[in-house]
Amino acid sequence: MSSHAASRVARRRPRARIRRRRLAAVAVVALLGVVCAALVSGLGEPLVREITLPLKHDDIIRQQAADKGLDPALIAAVIYEESRFRDQTSHAGARGLMQITPDTADFIARHSGGYRFKQSDLATPQINIAYGSYYLRYLIDHYGGSETLAVAAYNAGLGNVDRWVEKAGGASEFKSAEHIPFPETRAYVENVMDRRGEYRDNYADDLGL
Repeated sequence: MSSHAASRVARRRPRARIRRRRLAAVAVVALLGVVCAALVSGLGEPLVREITLPLKHDDIIRQQAADKGLDPALIAAVIYEESRFRDQTSHAGARGLMQITPDTADFIARHSGGYRFKQSDLATPQINIAYGSYYLRYLIDHYGGSETLAVAAYNAGLGNVDRWVEKAGGASEFKSAEHIPFPETRAYVENVMDRRGEYRDNYADDLGL
C-alpha cells in the first residue's frame, strides 16, 4: 500500500469510529424517547419494566417451579442473569435461556431419564427451563437447601463451590462476600438474589406467587 493510500485509510478509521459513536448515541436517545413517550401516555411503568426486567415463558416457569419445588422468581432471576430471556449460545458452548453447557446437559439427561435428549433440544424453552430447573433443584439439595450456594455453583461449578465450602469450614459458615474468590461469581450471586426480589415484587401474578 502506498503512503498516500495508507494516509487515506488512517483518516477514514477515526471517521468510522466517530460514525459508530454517533449511531450508538442516536440509538440511546431513541430508546429514551420511547420510554419518555410511554411515561407521558401512562404506559410507562409496564413498558419500562418489560425493558429493564423482562419476563417470558412464565407458564413454563410456573410449571417447572411447581414440579421441582422451586421459587419461580428464583428461576426467572437465573434466566435474567444468564441470558436476559434471549436464546443464545456462549463462547463456552452454553445454550439457551438458562445457558446450560453440553456436559451439564448430558449429566441432567442421564439423571432425569432424558434418553432421547439431543443438545439441539436446549434451544427449546420448555426443555431448557426444565433442565435448568432440574439442575437448580439438584444443587440446592446438594448444599442442604442453601439457595445461595446453589446459585454460586450454577455460575462457578460444583467443584469450585465444594472447595470453597470446605475451606470456609462448612455450609453454615459460608459467606459469599468472604468465601467466593471469583468477583464474577460474587456479583452473579448478588445479582440473582436482587433480581429474585424484583421479580417477586413486579411479577407476582404472572409467576403465581
